[in-house]
Amino acid sequence: MAEAEQMNLYEKLGQSGIANFDVKSQLPRWVYEAAMRAAAKGEEARAAIRDIEGLKRRQQYIREGIERCIGGLPESASPLRPKITGTVAGNGFRVEKVIFEPRPCVYATANLYIPDGTDGPRGAVLLLCGHREQAKHCDEYQTVCHYLVHAGLVVMALDPVGQGERFGYYDPATRQAPMTSVTEHENVGRQCIPLGDSLARYMLHDALRAIDYLQTRPEVDPQRIGVTGHSGGGTQTALLMMYDRRIAAAAPGGFIMNRPYFLLTGKAQDAEQKWPGFSALGLDHEDIVLAMAPRPVRILATTFDSVPIEAPRHNVAVNRRFWEMHGRGGDLDIFEEENVHRFSPGLARAAAEFFARHLLGRAAELADADIRLIPAEQLWCTRSGQVMGELEGAKSTHDETLERLAACEKARQSYPEAERKRRALEWLSARVFAPRQGCELNPRLAGGGEVNGLWVIRTVWWSQPGLLNHGLQFFPASAAQRKLPVTIAVWDGGTSRLAEHAEWIEATCASGRMALVLNPTGIGALLPHLNSPTEKPFKRFGVMDRHTDELMWLGDSMAALRTFDVLRAVELAAGLKNADPSDIRLYGSGRYAIYAGLAGLLDARVRGVRMDRPISSLADWIREPYYDETDSLSFLIPAMLRYFDLPDMDRWLAEEGRLSASDNEAACPSAG
Repeated sequence: MAEAEQMNLYEKLGQSGIANFDVKSQLPRWVYEAAMRAAAKGEEARAAIRDIEGLKRRQQYIREGIERCIGGLPESASPLRPKITGTVAGNGFRVEKVIFEPRPCVYATANLYIPDGTDGPRGAVLLLCGHREQAKHCDEYQTVCHYLVHAGLVVMALDPVGQGERFGYYDPATRQAPMTSVTEHENVGRQCIPLGDSLARYMLHDALRAIDYLQTRPEVDPQRIGVTGHSGGGTQTALLMMYDRRIAAAAPGGFIMNRPYFLLTGKAQDAEQKWPGFSALGLDHEDIVLAMAPRPVRILATTFDSVPIEAPRHNVAVNRRFWEMHGRGGDLDIFEEENVHRFSPGLARAAAEFFARHLLGRAAELADADIRLIPAEQLWCTRSGQVMGELEGAKSTHDETLERLAACEKARQSYPEAERKRRALEWLSARVFAPRQGCELNPRLAGGGEVNGLWVIRTVWWSQPGLLNHGLQFFPASAAQRKLPVTIAVWDGGTSRLAEHAEWIEATCASGRMALVLNPTGIGALLPHLNSPTEKPFKRFGVMDRHTDELMWLGDSMAALRTFDVLRAVELAAGLKNADPSDIRLYGSGRYAIYAGLAGLLDARVRGVRMDRPISSLADWIREPYYDETDSLSFLIPAMLRYFDLPDMDRWLAEEGRLSASDNEAACPSAG
């Protein structure tokens, strides 16, 4: 048979669907049902609150929960070292250009708007910017600041990391940054995950230190500080609402919803919106609002937003009773505008009126004619427009992540080797097994075929209730009546990439083994339905990222789930009539080789593990500032580096004599 024709047969095998089961709907359905169970847990807990003391206990639970989910917070004892680098006169106010250090050598840039005639402490608002590259000095957020300052409020507009004057990858020689805003957030945010962190820890801490700074200003009453923001700024506002009891009033926009409504949008989460384990604790967006009771809250919403308008309406409705417990039911409300996803002038006016009433004790007198924006460059706190390259020793978020990595590695090394391995295996076992429900495999044949002298049997079985796995058994027709040792293969793309691995399949079978090519959850024939034939499911924010995000909120991960799938495939192989259960091995190739290695650590029935072209070290992956984000959430288990790295896995398997260079090294040198 010609080589091209042979490859075509492999491709056809890989493209075959699975009869009798709608496997492409199973992962979205399974994730959604798990999210609904978590949401119900939260609803029951909130419904059980009967008095103010119960409300306070829930608020403390929320505060402790969000801190835990984002990896804890950096120390706040370091001096802020604020500097005023210049002043700009506005229409009825002045703008001070402020640089301070939320953490040593981490420089935050902000504009402080002070109304003319300010002669004593008054109410102030911290504005947290959403995903606009220019952040504090873009037209959208300048406009918000102008409405607030014209209402008589002191306003501090803060640049988030990766935006405004805080591009982490800025090159002063070229005056260019290869990534900013969402792209930078996602790049560094994913590298936080295996450390047990979220990018949210840095954004929340920046906001906390901004409140620290505002409290030092003579123009600001420390007891009358509010916070607002939209979209990504709404996320930061939500974090501050949950954590900082100093906030006197809050107006979050373009973010408040809940998980059940959000899942219906089919959207993924930005890096700062990944709070691993938050849903598993029974927490949801209702708790973001509840955490503020009875302090005034106005939710800012637009009816044409990607955030379904039903969600903030629902949130206000279920939370109002907590304000009513304090006799302050009117201090929680929602302002809606017919608009798209933006901090519109209408929302800005509504925010200004809200804060004027609650922080100044008066009505706001606003006129659109007063809004006269300032050229962006005049608002820069730095000469160049970027802290990187201008301020000596300036640290990026990636630099901070590397410091966290070093701390993790040092902490791991503080344990003797045997204790470190014991802790690691206990932790890994809990991540892989604790979120699962047991069930019978109930394997069944789902078709078959023949390719290049090999018989092929398609098999499906239940990995968990609601989640079928799928694999193709390859073996010589001459060995059909014999029990064969089995090598279970897991690689990127699963059976959709059989042709690329044909040499390995044939070499494995020629060596006298059965090759069982596994499709773990979401791979190959199990890939969820796509919205269009051209959709790229593994790109950043693609369909697989969306489900992986939700798994993390549920205290799970795609890597742990698929490791469990490999273990169930081992169980399947041990029971096959034509398989030798005493000789089961695992083969992994590419990024997904990690599943084979982790499964090998957890199952002594696995006699050997071979990994070709695997990720060699998560620590090294974190050290790389530029990497391919495609499908990069799929190999991350939150907090894994607090316990072990992949070289530890390799070493432990080698010490047990179960790490092999190859099942048939001479026959398949180019496998993978």
